Amino acid sequence: MTDGNGNTDGIFEDAIRRLDLAARYSKIDPEALERLKVPRAVLEVGIPVRMDDGSEKVFIGYRVRYNDTRGPAKGGIRFHPSVSVSEMKALAMWMTLKTAVVDIPFGGGKGGVIVDPKALSRLELERLSRGYMRAIAHVVGPDTDIPAPDVYTNAMIMGWMYDEYSRISRTREPAVITGKPIPLGGSLGREDATGRGVYYVIKEIERQREWKPSEITVAVQGFGNAGQHAVNLLFQDGYKIVAVSDSKGGIYRSEGFHIPSLMEVKNESRKLEAVYCHESVIELVDAERITNEELLELDVDILIPAAFENQITVENAGRIRARVIVEAANGPITTDADEILNNSGRETVVVPDILANAGGVTVSYFEWVQNRSGYYWTEQMVHERLHEIMTREYLAIYDRAAESGLDLRTAAYGQALDRVGDAIEATGTRQFFAGEES
Repeated sequence: MTDGNGNTDGIFEDAIRRLDLAARYSKIDPEALERLKVPRAVLEVGIPVRMDDGSEKVFIGYRVRYNDTRGPAKGGIRFHPSVSVSEMKALAMWMTLKTAVVDIPFGGGKGGVIVDPKALSRLELERLSRGYMRAIAHVVGPDTDIPAPDVYTNAMIMGWMYDEYSRISRTREPAVITGKPIPLGGSLGREDATGRGVYYVIKEIERQREWKPSEITVAVQGFGNAGQHAVNLLFQDGYKIVAVSDSKGGIYRSEGFHIPSLMEVKNESRKLEAVYCHESVIELVDAERITNEELLELDVDILIPAAFENQITVENAGRIRARVIVEAANGPITTDADEILNNSGRETVVVPDILANAGGVTVSYFEWVQNRSGYYWTEQMVHERLHEIMTREYLAIYDRAAESGLDLRTAAYGQALDRVGDAIEATGTRQFFAGEES
């Protein structure tokens, strides 16, 4: 999930290293920076689940509330075999920065359960989801920590958790969790929000570079929610999507794929097949089978890593040929790999995760606002407001990078650290208190 062997132990340490590197280009107070290196609270829970065969199995889960200085913690819940404490802390820290980058009044959090959800029946999955909420209900809430879907969780699972929280609290408070089904208070436009945010960033790059979409090739690693919606929107605009992959491998076709057909087959069969669908007729098309590693190294204009952390490392960074990398996944490029890409002489542009995939948390914020007010927006309103925020913050980071000679990641981190630092410093730091004595 992170290094090819499922090892996530060092991911938090790498995240802290990147924080230190970026802090040189921020006005954040040293005390505020130190506070950002330690999560506010880490909860580990055991979740007993009665399995369909009558046996009981105990699953390990986590919830990290990293920082809530700018508002309630916000972050997804993932179900995956390689979930670890280090990973949860890193993802929660990144979420703290991500909410600051798009300037919404949230902090950062993250949760997960060590489980292979594909091995569970639907009833077992529901029991696990409700059991997890029972275990963490005392630390989450609409003004404290607000979960959302992440890897291998979805709107229905959020609905189960919301319902369980309602039973425990004996209230109906839909703002406790986002990414819910629409009938339970979910927001229109939330399903494709992460991918749509990636799309809006790419459209801004298209405008800056005067691209002609039909001449631009795209590869996406990870054909899940974010990856699917991002490349489907690009496909509708004429971009050539030449390679896609899932956890089992990928397919490549120089002529490009018909993305709606791939989505239809993938979502119905869980298989990634090179197909073209016309009404009820499904035709197989010629395509080359490739590995996820080979996909990353393709000679394409845009590479969208939309799978897991640490996919581009020191081992393969020198072989990356994409001109623009847009991080739909969290942390797909390690710090050492970033340095290689930035100094390769090929002018590889990396749009960092804390900006590129912030569409999901932004529309989660919209959902929370709608839940609190009881007034629900149209899908067009959601899209327009997301487009405004993603474009505004991309241009601000782009200008900051250009003016200071920085890469986009460092500029984005600098902007986030400035905003979080301002909030922390508003309660006083050594500079304030020492100044009083003098």
